[in-house]
Amino acid sequence: MIIVLIGVTGSGKTTVGRLLAQELRWKFYEGDKFHSPANVEKMKRGAPLTDADRLPWLESIRDIIRTAIERGEDAVVACSALKESYRRLLQIDDKVIFVYLNASRALVQERLKFRIGHFMHPDLVPSQFDTLEEPKEGLQIDAGLPAAEIVQLLRKHLSL
Repeated sequence: MIIVLIGVTGSGKTTVGRLLAQELRWKFYEGDKFHSPANVEKMKRGAPLTDADRLPWLESIRDIIRTAIERGEDAVVACSALKESYRRLLQIDDKVIFVYLNASRALVQERLKFRIGHFMHPDLVPSQFDTLEEPKEGLQIDAGLPAAEIVQLLRKHLSL
């Protein structure tokens, strides 16, 4: 199984993903690490990424997912996958399960006040919500819950 945690910046994808992968003893992949240096610099400046900017990044994440499936490995992936088309690109097998961490703008703004060392410029929050196409299906979790509670909900819903 490949669990892809999706949502806007600051929704808790990395925090929840690391905790879930640790509990399950699965591999964790941080989607942000697959951005090109040009994308990172663009986001540091507060410039939103375009679909063209995101495509090579999404293809890299798709390759990680494909490799894990081919090896028979379970994994957790943190990847915003804000649009339906991005999720379709990553949905290469029925082993890929998307979990949407649904966060309000207020929650994200509050969290980003305390985030240190991340390249995502806080001014990009509005563009994240403008780009977001909320999934209509799949598992949705309130991102405002404590990370440990989210992990337990995921384990229960996914029988892990």
